[in-house]
Amino acid sequence: MAEAKSGSLSLDMFTFDESWEEKKKRAEKIVEILMETYPREKLLIGDPYRTLIHCIISQRMRDEVTYKVWRELFRKYGDIERIAGTPVEEMQEFLRKNGVGLWKTKGEWIVKASRIILEEYGGKVPDDIKELMELPGIGRKCANIVLAYGFGRQAIPVDTHVNRISKRLGLAPPRVQPEKVEEYLAELIPYEKWIYVNHAMVDHGKRICNPIRPKCSECPLRELCPYARGLVTDADIKGNSKK
Repeated sequence: MAEAKSGSLSLDMFTFDESWEEKKKRAEKIVEILMETYPREKLLIGDPYRTLIHCIISQRMRDEVTYKVWRELFRKYGDIERIAGTPVEEMQEFLRKNGVGLWKTKGEWIVKASRIILEEYGGKVPDDIKELMELPGIGRKCANIVLAYGFGRQAIPVDTHVNRISKRLGLAPPRVQPEKVEEYLAELIPYEKWIYVNHAMVDHGKRICNPIRPKCSECPLRELCPYARGLVTDADIKGNSKK
């Protein structure tokens, strides 16, 4: 196997041989095809605050349910001032009645994060990833989603689709943490295209690269994909929390 590229990023953890230069060229081709296959005229779903609330609700939820509840929440409560002033118990009950999983925790996160943003940031969501991750309910994935979809910044949110697809495509080693997947993608993909990675891979994961029985024969990336050639397997990826 080839030596490490830089820092803690290594090629030793991959299941097939490929130089960094070869991998980078392949990654750029993959992103170009994804962008052509899954174009979006508008990447933002709303302002940073609404994006942040959407992300809190979305955790372990189906997209269609998330969007419905998110829309109803802002229809009922309107803005950050009213949400911050809402008793936690009331927000929890609202989420429970609307079929939101983890409604107790999410209700508390929504109200407390809103109060912090209002009191400590003057009602403006911080645009620094470290400050975002200090807010209740906001981990690295959600922080990157706010940066990308709320602020329009170059960021790579790694959700379950991006994690799975990156590993199948051999752009990240099969058993690394999502945070490490982000590092590999940032190394391999041109900076100006980072913002497209999440939405394109999510769309691809829903239409083609399903968790179970992916449609490799229909995939526009099959010629570039080591998973389609049997060089990466689901057994390799299973247990991705291991180092």
